[in-house]
Amino acid sequence: MTFLRSSIIALIACAMVAVGAIAASADPVTITAANWKFAPTEITVHVGQPVTLDLTSTEGVHGLASDDLGLPATTILPGRTKSVTFTPKKAGTFVLHCTIPCGPGHGKMTLTVHVVA
Repeated sequence: MTFLRSSIIALIACAMVAVGAIAASADPVTITAANWKFAPTEITVHVGQPVTLDLTSTEGVHGLASDDLGLPATTILPGRTKSVTFTPKKAGTFVLHCTIPCGPGHGKMTLTVHVVA
């Protein structure tokens, strides 16, 4: 009985490691910020799967955050890459606005995140 229990625990541990490796190996999504736009303007991610965004800016200082997605407040500086990881908890479409005033087009600077099951 002890051998069977040890085997089951080992099997579960291996499965957890394999699932973690799969989630961790997902390619990061590159988002580029420039004055008054994110590129791409829309991305699609999956519920319960960690997503890493590699955020860069080609001009100006920008920001992203979303309590709904679990995306912490992140400042995007010119010429630097900031990586941030979040795990969406629910499906839906979320429109994220630049969180740092960046000029006359700031109000229209959005990134739409589609979260699918």
